Parts: sequence; structure tokens; C-alpha cells
Amino acid sequence: MKIGKLLKKGIFSVSFEFFPPKTPEGEDQLFRTVEELRELNPSFVSVTYGAGGSTRDRTRRVVEKIHRETNLTVMAHLTCIAHSKEEIEQILRGYRKIGIENILALRGDIPKDVSDFNFKGCSYAKELVELIKNKFGDYFSVGVASYPEGHPESPNMEWEIKFFKEKVYAGADFSITQMFFENDFYYRFLERCRKAQINIPIIPGIMPITNFKQIKKFALMCGATIPQRLVEKLEAVESKPEEVEKIGVEFAIKQCEDLLTNGVPGFHFYTLNKSKATLKIYKAIKNLIPTR
Repeated sequence: MKIGKLLKKGIFSVSFEFFPPKTPEGEDQLFRTVEELRELNPSFVSVTYGAGGSTRDRTRRVVEKIHRETNLTVMAHLTCIAHSKEEIEQILRGYRKIGIENILALRGDIPKDVSDFNFKGCSYAKELVELIKNKFGDYFSVGVASYPEGHPESPNMEWEIKFFKEKVYAGADFSITQMFFENDFYYRFLERCRKAQINIPIIPGIMPITNFKQIKKFALMCGATIPQRLVEKLEAVESKPEEVEKIGVEFAIKQCEDLLTNGVPGFHFYTLNKSKATLKIYKAIKNLIPTR
């Protein structure tokens, strides 16, 4: 199933993101999570890709295993800055050969402390979208990332919208946002997109907070704002993992409830290869989710 076609039908989407583990134990954990979340009948699942191509083989292996051993629609993430165009085409031909129809096209993060980084092929996600469309036509449904608070490299939101529009007009079918915790950022971003005549579905990315230290690090890297009221609650129980998870899940439930009342096209949960928090959130909001 092509994700773009699914979303065009107006069907509410619930999806989960996984990352390729480094160890056999991690892979066992991942596939236990896949089986547990599979019971929720997700619209699709996605598998991340190391910014510098570091997880190329592991990503491919996990994508293929989920595709072959389950009935789930799988979207493969693909970052472009560390690959030549020929390498990118080779990766995409490999996915087409095994029947993968969905790609999340990303630039990838430039390595820290590298002022003269050498872009091998595509320098921007827009160029990767163009390459996919030019070489493979409509075979792949292509998604792109969006940043309600702006990409860390964007000087302002006008710049952010300009580059996002370029990705969309290059052929992106839909977008998944970076994690955010203040829904107003998402709503204001949608308003800016409407004014810029960007009309593709923009699925909010939801990150349940289960490890405060870890999420603070992620938020710092991607420029996501954690509300001060939530920070204070989490700091008070930071040494108690169960309390951190309880507060994080309760916050995510309220966040999703508010998003549902405002007509979002779906939810994309960043699972960190664990199912417990996501299952709790889904159970709490399932009666509010439009018929799927």
C-alpha cells in the first residue's frame, strides 16, 4: 500500500517508527515490539537510516524482514548526503526489487565539527525527492520531514516554509513532523503551510517521554521545546523511571486528544523500539480516533 494514496482517501493513519538495532538482543527486542504493535493494525511502520549511511545494511535487513514476515506496510528512511547518486539509485532499486513502495526522503545531519563536508550526491532532501521521481516515476510514495519549530539550521520560519515548499513541489506526497510537545507550534506551522499553498497531509510526530535525560538530548539536537511546566514535573521525579514514564504518557495522551479535536490526519509514534508507552497512549485515545 502506498502511503500517499492511503492519506488521499482521508483514512486516519496510525504509524510507528523503529530504528535498526546494533545487537542480536536489540533485534529480538525490536521484533517483539513489532509484534505487539502489529495488533493495533497500523497504517504503516518506518525504519530509520543513519545520517551518514552508517545503518545502510541494517536498515535494509530490518525493512526486508518486516516486509516479508508480517503484513505491515513498511516505509524505509533514506538519507542522501553521504551517498553518490549512483549509490542512492542502487539502494532504491534494491527496495523496489523486494516490493517496498514507500520512502521517507531526508538530507541527513551533517557531521559535527566538519566545516567543509563533502556532499557526494544530493545536498538537500529536495534533490533526493527529485531524483526518486525522475528515476522511478510514481513507483515510490515519497514522504519528507517537516519541522513545526523550524529546522536547527533555519534562520527563521519564512526560510523553513520556503525549503519545505520546495520539497513538496519536487514531488513529496506527505510529511511527518519532527517531535514537538507544544501543539501550538504545529497549528501555526499548518497555517503557514496553507498560506504558502502547501496542501499535502502533515502527520504529527509524537514522542512519549519515558527517559527524560534521553529526550532532553533529542530535543536539544532537533530544536524542540519541552514546556517548562512539564520540565518541572519531570525533574522532580527524574530518579524514578516509572514516575517519569507515567507523567510522559499522561502528557502525550492529552497532547493527542487536543490534536484529534483539531482534525489531524494521523499520528506517527516515535517508539524507540519499545511498545509499552505507545500501547498505553493508543488505548487511552482509541475511542476518539476516527474510523480507520
